[in-house]
Amino acid sequence: MSGGRFDDSDFVRACRSEPHPRVPVWFMRQAGRSLPEYRAVRGTGSILDAIADPDRAAEITLQPVDRYGVDAAILFSDIVVPAHAVGFGVDVEPGTGPVVSRPFASRRDLDRLRPLDPAADTPYVIETVRRAVEALDVPLIGFAGAPFTVASYLVEGGPSRHHARTKALMVGDAALWHELMDRLADLAIASLVSQVEAGAAAVQLFDSWAGVLSPDQYRRGVAPHSARVLETLGSTGVPRIHFGVGTGELLDQMGGCGADVVGVDFRVSIDEARRRVGPGRALQGNLDPAVVLAGESAARDAAREVLAANDGHPGFIFNLGHGVLPESDPDVLARVVQVVHDEGRVLCR
Repeated sequence: MSGGRFDDSDFVRACRSEPHPRVPVWFMRQAGRSLPEYRAVRGTGSILDAIADPDRAAEITLQPVDRYGVDAAILFSDIVVPAHAVGFGVDVEPGTGPVVSRPFASRRDLDRLRPLDPAADTPYVIETVRRAVEALDVPLIGFAGAPFTVASYLVEGGPSRHHARTKALMVGDAALWHELMDRLADLAIASLVSQVEAGAAAVQLFDSWAGVLSPDQYRRGVAPHSARVLETLGSTGVPRIHFGVGTGELLDQMGGCGADVVGVDFRVSIDEARRRVGPGRALQGNLDPAVVLAGESAARDAAREVLAANDGHPGFIFNLGHGVLPESDPDVLARVVQVVHDEGRVLCR
């Protein structure tokens, strides 16, 4: 299994730190958020309804490629789709995010996390990938939520600032915590493999909330499970990206979890991130999404600073340091893509 026809794309070659002519760029949360055409297609109701409709989901996946000219598409889906599909009781509320009607609280709740059978449980995801890949002339990135971030939603019952219940479970009942993480790692693996089999040319593991952890908490309770997901996906042959928010103090460990690419948020410069991650890994990032709101001139200048920090290293994918903000002007994002393509230099190393 591999991306096949996209192996020579700028994006895939950058993931592998191979020589290529220009810096590739895509944006997290590019499939939607700020695009008026997204809002027209997505409709009302839960985002899970749109995700379950391959016609809508595939069209939304393609929209930012048409609008911005980015070098990769990312599947329109959500990190809680596998947990929702196995019947754990997860929904996504507009303006709030994932919510759980009955949060994970005891060993009995492990039974609510049965194994995922993608063909039976998420056939709509597989069909969306197939349709998008057929229509695209750039690679499609599949994705899943990392075990810790998905666990935080299941334990907290929704978005959390401090993740107190999650940390309490991790520290207070380590055996149960690791069993929960094992179940969630299995869900991520099954989902990601099914996306690659359907044609995804790369995958990204989102550990959005790992930055709330200390390095020791991450090492003990999280890294082994993320590593199992990423290492298992190694057999597919497609590049693997590992991303978290606020993870500057964890970059060395994230670089050791088996990914080909480590995502960097906007709090750490690319040159410093490369020092922390160490050799043998490409980087992805890291324009502050808020800078886009400052207008075209400020965003273009900030993009140039990111490119300068990379200093021509071939193992680099330009991205935001987190997702596109809903208030972003699509025209400004298009100008950022233009700057990266026109001025992003890649040196042979």
